[in-house]
Amino acid sequence: MSNWHNNRHGSREAEFADFFRASWEPCLRAVVAVAGSPQLAEDQVAEAFARAWASWRKVRRHPAPRAWVVRTALNAGASWWRRRGRELPLADHDLAVPGDLDGGLDATLLTAIWRLPARQREVIALRIFLDLDTATIAGQLGIEVGTVRMHMSRGVSALRRELTPTTNLEAGQ
Repeated sequence: MSNWHNNRHGSREAEFADFFRASWEPCLRAVVAVAGSPQLAEDQVAEAFARAWASWRKVRRHPAPRAWVVRTALNAGASWWRRRGRELPLADHDLAVPGDLDGGLDATLLTAIWRLPARQREVIALRIFLDLDTATIAGQLGIEVGTVRMHMSRGVSALRRELTPTTNLEAGQ
């Protein structure tokens, strides 16, 4: 169990502060991988942590509090897009990826993840960046375990195809 959850003798504020410090980076990485914009993801994660603080008694008892934050951040992002209308990039090259992301995320990997369908991005982000098991991911996304496995398999296969360099021999065949 995480250190922040073992802070039984400390105050509610100290417990949440521990959770925040331990969870900000993994949650941000997961949301960046799904949202496609580091700046927007940071705003979404900040909003989600503000909501987590407001509902801390409930969130701290959640089976996967980090997943609660990520889901809340993604929902906040969906609401933002609905209010403003969705802007679509004109082509893959319009997906702007900063060269140096503070979270240590590889720009090539992020670009490949952003090209996946939304559900595959969500499943992969929750598995890779929050290390959630299949059943927890299914619960967070409200889908069946088999559906999580299918999206994970398809997403990983697509990433493998995109990120594995081809040799000259393979390219000539």
